[in-house]
Amino acid sequence: MSSTPPKPPAPVAAKKRLPKEERNRQLMDVAWSIVRGEGTDALTLGYLAERAGVTKPVVYDHFGTRTGLLGVLYEEYDGRQHALMDEALRVAARSLPAVAKVIAATYVNCVMEMGREMPGVSAALAGSPELDALKKEHEALFLAKCRDALQPFAKQPLALAGMRAMLGTAEAVSFAAAAGEIEPADAEHEIYDAIMRIARRS
Repeated sequence: MSSTPPKPPAPVAAKKRLPKEERNRQLMDVAWSIVRGEGTDALTLGYLAERAGVTKPVVYDHFGTRTGLLGVLYEEYDGRQHALMDEALRVAARSLPAVAKVIAATYVNCVMEMGREMPGVSAALAGSPELDALKKEHEALFLAKCRDALQPFAKQPLALAGMRAMLGTAEAVSFAAAAGEIEPADAEHEIYDAIMRIARRS
């Protein structure tokens, strides 16, 4: 009796080549997942490639360097923050309390949406002159947006020092809320109070 010949091994499916934009989105999602679960220090281009199931050259092609990757993450966060604020300001009442509440609420909400990963990314930006310059550039744009929204209700021109103080408060208490140290509502209240004090100075 003849034996049945063994079946040939099943062909290995080729990995799907994603379009560049889809691959970039996948890599960004994996990068945020790494930062969220393991911290910013764990985020290297090699580890990102391993977690995303791609080769290192693919990751290098998208971001160039770890500095480039961190910069892109920060820009995505910043873009999200601006989009949330623009939409909220568009429908807000034209009054100082309403605008102050929008700025406070959208800042806290955006940080909370990003979870505990944003403080780590923000801290990493300070470790590189290139990234620090990027952060300062985006902070200047955010401060200009806030100043334009608040100036119609202020008693005098809003000084940069006051706006910087407001931003410092917003970042500190929002990051504390993301870390679970305080309640998001308390963070929002502190930012709101800081904005109202600055705008009402005579």
